[in-house]
Amino acid sequence: MKLQEIYDFLDKVSPFELQEKWDNSGLILGDMQREASQIVVALDIDVEMIEEAKEGTLFIVHHPLIFGKFTQLDLSKYPANLLEKMILKKQSLIALHTNFDQTHLNRYVFEKVLGFTLETENAFVCTTKGKWHYKELLTLLKEKLNLPTLKVIGKKETITSIALTTGAGASLMDEVEADCFLTGDIKYHDAMKAMSEDLMMVDIGHYESEKFFAQIILDELKVLPLLAIISNSKNPFHIETL
Repeated sequence: MKLQEIYDFLDKVSPFELQEKWDNSGLILGDMQREASQIVVALDIDVEMIEEAKEGTLFIVHHPLIFGKFTQLDLSKYPANLLEKMILKKQSLIALHTNFDQTHLNRYVFEKVLGFTLETENAFVCTTKGKWHYKELLTLLKEKLNLPTLKVIGKKETITSIALTTGAGASLMDEVEADCFLTGDIKYHDAMKAMSEDLMMVDIGHYESEKFFAQIILDELKVLPLLAIISNSKNPFHIETL
């Protein structure tokens, strides 16, 4: 299949026009008229994936490799070092980021992974109501997301509403109307703000809350007459116990 055909298919699955203004979803690298030999889906792209994949591979990822303006190509530094390797192997790259968050990822994690019943969804924020005890909720999150530890802001023994945004969603806390907000990459000053406003927050990890991207998009791609496989992205962080 030509890259243009696959791009058009992805645009129907999750329209690129839905992405945020600061985002860079869509074609990152490639020639729309070139044939793709296979598709590899992953949360992120790294050196090992590029080296292991054959010539002509199309990578479909969640996080765009390029953000903002590119003023130089220093091939010894990220992301130019990865782009050079891909160009030499005639590989292509398409990203589905904030558009996919809105159409698929947030809802999938909220309902399919964590088992919550979706009551409202406002672009990036999924919300539900019910009754959870503090330890019960934390145990659920650790088990479902495979988190050995959790960073928690505030403590409410009884929680009657929960909101979630996958990835780094702390900037959306002003839009959250819930007892507890689940998201990743919570910064110190965001935590201070949440504490002052009596909003309980749980950092569920950026990688851990978005690692389901590859399986979701793979299921969509099964209708295409081209082999698509998952390459498991590595979490750049690891927990060190000394």
